[in-house]
Formats: sequence, structure tokens, C-alpha cells
Amino acid sequence: MWHGPSFGKMDYGILPNTAYASCTKVNAATVKCKQTFTVGPTYNLLNTYAGIWKLSASAQGKDFDYVLKDNVKSFRIQRNSTLTAAATPKPVKKGAIVTVKGRLSRANWDTRRYGGYGSQSVKLQFRKKGSTAYTTVKTVKADAGGNLRTTVKASVSGYYRYAFAGNTTTPAAWATGDYVTVK
Repeated sequence: MWHGPSFGKMDYGILPNTAYASCTKVNAATVKCKQTFTVGPTYNLLNTYAGIWKLSASAQGKDFDYVLKDNVKSFRIQRNSTLTAAATPKPVKKGAIVTVKGRLSRANWDTRRYGGYGSQSVKLQFRKKGSTAYTTVKTVKADAGGNLRTTVKASVSGYYRYAFAGNTTTPAAWATGDYVTVK
């Protein structure tokens, strides 16, 4: 698997776990093969490598004739994301203001740490006590450090959380719901 503008100009490549794929004959003209790749912190990926990757493959017959395809499949490798939410005060009077703070972070492959993911749109969601479904209350934009803060009027007891939809380099994330009792 590789990342870059073309197979000949790839900026990073990862070899499979084993030299040969495990193949099973389907019929006289078809073979189904499986190959495993492991990607982890030891690969020293850079932030610029997040996004679209491609898979190359080759097959060789008994007569030693072969076929090589540079791009048989495209897929994403993304920098992990995390999201938090904390609602205050607890408990709160009906009609009073609830403040929901949080932080959107993502893995920084250059520094090997998590850092704030700023300037991203994140949805504040609410789930009424006894319900299983969250509904979006409003959309909030994270500051440059990934910090989130907004206010809503308390009406009923329930859970507040933030939800990030994700993008090509970063997967979606949901904070754990924070429960607020309304009196």
C-alpha cells in the first residue's frame, strides 16, 4: 500500500505482513486472495500522509507471466480523533443557562501526541432522559486550540454531547453524554 501522487512518485509505502497472499481457488479462471497490512506508531507516519492511500497488487502464473496493477483499491488512513463534553451547572433550574464545554483533539503524527483540532464545526446534541436518540441543538465552531463552548436554556433533564462528523483525514468522533438534572 502506498501514498503519493503516483506509484512511481509515492512518498510513503508499507509492505504487507507476509511476502505472499493467502489464496483460494474459486474456479478455473478465478482465485480469491487475502493479504494483511499492519500500520502503527512504529511506521513514523507524518501528518501529510493522512488521507487517500492506494493498494498495488501483482499476480504471477505457473508460466511466470505476471500482471502488476499500481492502483487496485483506494482507501483512507486517518488521524484518530477524540471529543469531550462537560455540562454545568448540575443540577440546573428549568429555564436557566447550561454551559457545555469540550475539546476536539486528533493524533499528531509529527509529534506523536494528541493536539487540539481547531476551526472545525461540531454539533451540540441532546438526548432527553429515557430516550435513546440524540438530536442536534446547534453547531459550534472549535477555536484554534480545538476548544468548544456554548450555552443553551435548560428545559428537561438529559444528556449533552458534542459530535464531530469527520473528514478525509480525521474520523468522526462523539463525546460521552454528560447528564444534567433540570429541577
